[in-house]
Amino acid sequence: MTKTLSTEQAETLAIAALGFIAGDPDMLPRFLAVTGISAGDIRTAAAEPGFLSGVIDFLLAHEPSVMAFAAATGADPASLAAARRALPGGDDRFEATT
Repeated sequence: MTKTLSTEQAETLAIAALGFIAGDPDMLPRFLAVTGISAGDIRTAAAEPGFLSGVIDFLLAHEPSVMAFAAATGADPASLAAARRALPGGDDRFEATT
């Protein structure tokens, strides 16, 4: 059975994931390098559409990171994929704006 999350639940999980990434001395520099943002710009970037989706994508791209997040937070690893589907770009419920 596929897990389903509301947008609010997905955003909450993504914010927890961002906190997890920010608190990991090995993962944070990798996240900053991949995203191209500076540590000082994270708060501003977090308000941008799609940023939280990118946080989830970052974790999902590396299974050991998914498992570490799940172990640290008690989250079901499948909840990350469910969160990704509930956030912008995860399915066809969201339309790009120009």
